[in-house]
Amino acid sequence: MAEQIIKISDDFLNIRGDFKIGGILNIGTQASLVRRSNGAYVLLDSYALSGAIKAEVDALTEHGEKLEAIINLHPFHTVHVEAAHAMYPNAMLYGTQRHHDKFPELPWQPALTESAEFANAYAADFEFSVPAGVDFISNNENLHFSSVLAYHKASRTLHVDDTLMYIPLPGIVGKVRKPKVSFHLTLAKTLEKRAGACADFRLWATQLAEQWHDAQHLCAAHSATLLDGGATPGSIAKQVLEALSRAEKTLRRHEKKYG
Repeated sequence: MAEQIIKISDDFLNIRGDFKIGGILNIGTQASLVRRSNGAYVLLDSYALSGAIKAEVDALTEHGEKLEAIINLHPFHTVHVEAAHAMYPNAMLYGTQRHHDKFPELPWQPALTESAEFANAYAADFEFSVPAGVDFISNNENLHFSSVLAYHKASRTLHVDDTLMYIPLPGIVGKVRKPKVSFHLTLAKTLEKRAGACADFRLWATQLAEQWHDAQHLCAAHSATLLDGGATPGSIAKQVLEALSRAEKTLRRHEKKYG
């Protein structure tokens, strides 16, 4: 992977960044610069910008003067939070409860990004969704399934960290397979250990596909960006439902144990 900016529309730029495990394996990460209908910009997720990417962001935002907010959407995506705030200290800083707990010294806005209060504040441009039936902040810090999914209505773009991925599925050895939208591989370990958790998850995923049926683009962390995936109306929504269908074995195993 290489750092780059992918122009989804005039108002939505997806920043593909580097994130190396153990300093070797680069699984990538992302942030998105979005221009709101009021002309101000927001940064979805934090990233330590540099070089040509930072120059482009600075040019668009007048060196951060038009950057209204940095919005952290994944509880466990915290590596770049301090650096992003240092670059643009005048931008309002939003995060999940875990962001607040991890960096109590930072000037967080009181509304958590997983809250209805936050969603209402940005309802003119975005819709947000928090997965149901799964742990939002897991006790196991290696389990990163849940995030706040953000849908930018004007560009019909879905920005999502970990919860949904766009990666090749396993197939015949040596055969290249077209990437598909899938749920993060930690789903089985993050489903809530209670009766009804799987039913809640199915309902959430189904409603997500219905609510964002018009989505045309999908920006997924650690995997890839699906451009013009909605050239056929409902294509991304259909892929979400197909991902849910492939997860059915996992859900049934969980239901057998917990109900």
